[in-house]
Amino acid sequence: MCELFGVTAKNRIKVTGLLDTFFSHSADHRNGWGLVYLDVPPAIIHKEPQRATNSRTLRELLEKDTETAACIAHIRKATIGEEHSRNTHPFEGTDESGRRWTLAHNGTVFDADILAPYQYKQKGETDSERILLYIIDEVNKNTSEGNSEASDISRFKVVEEAVKKLAHGNKLNLLIHDGEYLYVHKNEAGTLFKKEGKDTTYFATVPLEEEGWTEFPGNRLSVYKDGRSVYIGEEHENTYVHNEENMKLLYLAFSGL
Repeated sequence: MCELFGVTAKNRIKVTGLLDTFFSHSADHRNGWGLVYLDVPPAIIHKEPQRATNSRTLRELLEKDTETAACIAHIRKATIGEEHSRNTHPFEGTDESGRRWTLAHNGTVFDADILAPYQYKQKGETDSERILLYIIDEVNKNTSEGNSEASDISRFKVVEEAVKKLAHGNKLNLLIHDGEYLYVHKNEAGTLFKKEGKDTTYFATVPLEEEGWTEFPGNRLSVYKDGRSVYIGEEHENTYVHNEENMKLLYLAFSGL
């Protein structure tokens, strides 16, 4: 699969040390890397379809030791979609209100008919990009139906309902940023951890240090701002349990065998 890293904080902090550790895992996740400092204008998503530790671009980015209060990083182990920049996380899109959305995904969608139409709209081939397009459409629909765009809770619930639907039968570990809030979700045990400090919360697929990390709660959407939780959704029952047979069928389907 893949690995995720994210941070939300009240003030800008240095995260280069943790990013160094995170990207060192790319020996097992060599199909691409991505990094975006979401609060550092112009918030460019840097990504390449190659092993992170081989990237000169990434090395130069980390040498700058940039301070950030909102960051998402990803290393890819491909299951769907070839090794190409268009399939490398994070993905981004803009809703009709101008809000910019950024998404990174660890997992696989085995069955979700509601995502099928987006295969004709996406730039790449990944299920992860389709997830983002679907969420943006749901947010736009909510706005067009007269629900106030100014209502943060209304937007949280739209994302929550979309994630809950997609989590059924699928592995859906997500970090999503809407330009203001960080949304976090996991539905497989032992696949996402957090570390909390003063007005700061870090997230990673595996702990990046020996101490201070605890497992992130599963099967519910949580929303963060300035390093603190501001919304916790209702718990759902769509736990993902790894299934070797599903993975075999997936690889056969996308290898053309």
